[in-house]
Amino acid sequence: QVQLVESGGGLVQAGGSLRLSCAASRSIFSIDIKGWYRQAPGKQRELVAAISSGGSTNYADSVKGRFTISRDNAKNTVYLQMNSLKPEDTAVYYCNGDRVFLTSRVNIWGQGTQVTVSS
Repeated sequence: QVQLVESGGGLVQAGGSLRLSCAASRSIFSIDIKGWYRQAPGKQRELVAAISSGGSTNYADSVKGRFTISRDNAKNTVYLQMNSLKPEDTAVYYCNGDRVFLTSRVNIWGQGTQVTVSS
């Protein structure tokens, strides 16, 4: 079964940094990792940052200038570098991508990693 495996979450003080990683498990399918979302308690899941296969990026206004998304195509891994973290960044962060086979694309999610920013 194709999986997206996230790592790097944790507890950090406001102003600190964390780096999240999202790696695709080995599979016969091609995996296009597209970006990171987050969901805080009682809120809807929202896009944090997206990256295209060509490296173009897009960020939520709330994280622009603080977060950086990048990818290592050789490792099929996407990273989210989070700097100057704020308590309002506290959420479960999810990796999102597509499982690709011929002309079929199926959207898949990672299991999520908790990020907690203390004030």
